[in-house]
Amino acid sequence: MMSAFRSQPGSGLPTSLATPPDAPSTSTSSTPIASTPGVTLNADAAAPQVAARPPPLPKVEKARPKIRASKAALTITPRAVARLQSLLKGPTPQLIRIGVRNKGCAGLSYHLEYVESAGKFDEVVEQDGVQVLIDSKALFSIIGSEMDWGEDALR
Repeated sequence: MMSAFRSQPGSGLPTSLATPPDAPSTSTSSTPIASTPGVTLNADAAAPQVAARPPPLPKVEKARPKIRASKAALTITPRAVARLQSLLKGPTPQLIRIGVRNKGCAGLSYHLEYVESAGKFDEVVEQDGVQVLIDSKALFSIIGSEMDWGEDALR
């Protein structure tokens, strides 16, 4: 009894167990295309083609919320507001920045300086129409303080 199956080359199976006679051939021989002379395709060309993936969409950056303190880092008394307003009524409007410097063995001294604009990390405190900047390095030393103005005779 002889079967009508044929084997594929290199499959290692006997001729009777390989493929049925009505199965399509899976050979890799090239066949010419009738409509285009000189162009050949292999037998796998009839398989469905996979399209390339489209490029990824650009990421949309979300606007980050700005964190604002609920309470001012520095409170300014009415006498200090009046003095700061008189200091700022110069010919060139400037801002006042409060900073801290090391003084002595373990002490700190506060200093005021005029600046044209706020620094990148400066804290802005606005009270009664007066803006005061706090240097980012001095913020932890000044936070929760009260700014006051007083004049008296030197002793």
